[in-house]
Amino acid sequence: MEYKKTPGGIAVPKTDTFDLMQTLDCGQAFRWEPCGPNRVGGIAFGRYLELEETETHILFLDTEEDDFLQIWVPYFDLELDYKAIKSQLSGLDPVLCKAAQYAPGIRILQQDPWEALCCFIISQNNNIPRIKGIVSRLCTHFGKKIPGGFAFPSPKALSACTVEDLAPLRSGFRAKYILDAAKKTAQGAIVLEELKAMPLEEVRRQLTTIQGVGPKVAECAALYGLHRLEAFPMDVWMKRAMAALFPNKTAADFGPYAGIAQQYIFHYARTCKTAIPT
Repeated sequence: MEYKKTPGGIAVPKTDTFDLMQTLDCGQAFRWEPCGPNRVGGIAFGRYLELEETETHILFLDTEEDDFLQIWVPYFDLELDYKAIKSQLSGLDPVLCKAAQYAPGIRILQQDPWEALCCFIISQNNNIPRIKGIVSRLCTHFGKKIPGGFAFPSPKALSACTVEDLAPLRSGFRAKYILDAAKKTAQGAIVLEELKAMPLEEVRRQLTTIQGVGPKVAECAALYGLHRLEAFPMDVWMKRAMAALFPNKTAADFGPYAGIAQQYIFHYARTCKTAIPT
């Protein structure tokens, strides 16, 4: 992975396998917002970061090299060879090849497992602006103040709360699900870090013991929080896309990188007007 230190931070070459806006605007993370022309700001792992996209580089502004290497390189999955993966996936199906070419710069973020689980619990029957609002209020009310905003609250911080305590979030029926996830995680009934190395079926089984976590949320938590790249979330868009574009295929047909294929398909189906025949 190439990068260089600059007076303003760290610069990473922009390539056809790393597009900042495509990566942050495809429904996998909810704490990034525009903060200027071609610039976004957000918080992950207790750090606030602003990034700027130019024609040639993605700039990690005011970032120390240690933070860049230890936090942001893993977060943006910069060491995984997406070019080779895209080529492999494109060879499986001509329609998947089209989807991969439509938004080739999407990468799967390696988010904090607890934050991803909680955010996708909040995402149920919800839209992205409202999800972002609930997550923002959750952090403001219960997260630790840090430079640039608030860190995501820990399971321990939320485990002592009641549904009434979460009323300011305006999260509705999801409040009790957030609390059950926090308690199971804080008490060690579910150890998220250990799930990274378990068989995916066991990951699904454990996550769905949490109240309100069904197959879709479990799959999202596995893909975006545990970096289980074989996970394959299925929401309304994906079900429609699979039925229309891949009627005889399942996630297993896309192999160990099914989650990356899912992201290409999801973005293609959701944003390309000609993707799904009417």
